[in-house]
Amino acid sequence: MAEFITTNDYDATIHREILDALLRKEAATYDPQVVEICEDRAIAEMRSYLNKTYDCDRIFSATGQDRHPLILMFAVDMAVYHIFCQHNPYKIAKIRQDRYDRAIEWLKGIMAGDVTVDGAPRLPDDTADGNSRWQITADGARPTLL
Repeated sequence: MAEFITTNDYDATIHREILDALLRKEAATYDPQVVEICEDRAIAEMRSYLNKTYDCDRIFSATGQDRHPLILMFAVDMAVYHIFCQHNPYKIAKIRQDRYDRAIEWLKGIMAGDVTVDGAPRLPDDTADGNSRWQITADGARPTLL
């Protein structure tokens, strides 16, 4: 699942030396799967907010220039936050916490319908309508929230 984010994507968010230090690349305990696990966690977290309205399979299977830049930025921010957490969760840099919180705030806005992601592939209308928490039945009774 981690093909959405590439190693080079981190360069715009965190210095490579800091990322290498967090991952302990020079130490004998370095595990290259840590980055992939953290990326998978970030993407899974994002999917849980986006999946009611957006086609997450298309969004997160995109590569290269086909990736949505804003979604990619927040995915990288969230992955870096998860990398920091596995290193030392009690000493997370404030900027990392702030960027993660901003990503969650943005995702909550999407889920609530207050924020749209221009250019991101949406689900077909019938699928998105079925995902809405506001559904009205016309069975002779008064409208019901399902």
